Amino acid sequence: MRFCGSDTVSITGVILAGGRGSRMGGEDKGLVLYQGKPLYQHVLSRLRPQVSRVCISANRNLSVYQQTGLSVITDTLPDFPGPLAGMLAALEKIETEWVVFVSCDTPLLPEDLVSRLWQAKRDAPVVWAKSDGRDHPTLALMHVSLIEPLKSFLIKGERKVMIFLQQAGGHSVDFNDCPDAFNNINRYEDLIAGERG
Repeated sequence: MRFCGSDTVSITGVILAGGRGSRMGGEDKGLVLYQGKPLYQHVLSRLRPQVSRVCISANRNLSVYQQTGLSVITDTLPDFPGPLAGMLAALEKIETEWVVFVSCDTPLLPEDLVSRLWQAKRDAPVVWAKSDGRDHPTLALMHVSLIEPLKSFLIKGERKVMIFLQQAGGHSVDFNDCPDAFNNINRYEDLIAGERG
């Protein structure tokens, strides 16, 4: 992954597709069709050019995701405890120091998401996107040094991504110039609106 100047940084991209899809009637959200192809494939096509390699965090339909040829990482904690569990499992498996997480339901992901997060992180171990006053904590660049703090946070029964990122010493990065890039497909109504748009 090449950024400004001559610095070259290896970053793994992880598509978070391991949730229950409860607001989508229990469907695997990453596999829901959007403009003729599964949601996660839209995300993949935007993320792949920005990182060294891509993995998928999933807990269902593993064989379908594996057909991409990408590594598929499953949660190490039971009962779908949320995005943080997928983040932990990925951090424990990847070989790079940095990982960027993106949700499978953001098909309009910015094509410069990773470089902008990287350039704005300063000394923080984690940064995340923010637009129009809204935080997007599942669109985050994170360092592997957060494995143990994240494990402790989850063992205590905590689940809120935003709280963990703030406690870990992170900060948001403004993407106010591209607010529509973070429109996510959570429900069938969003899917229909996106198809029309």
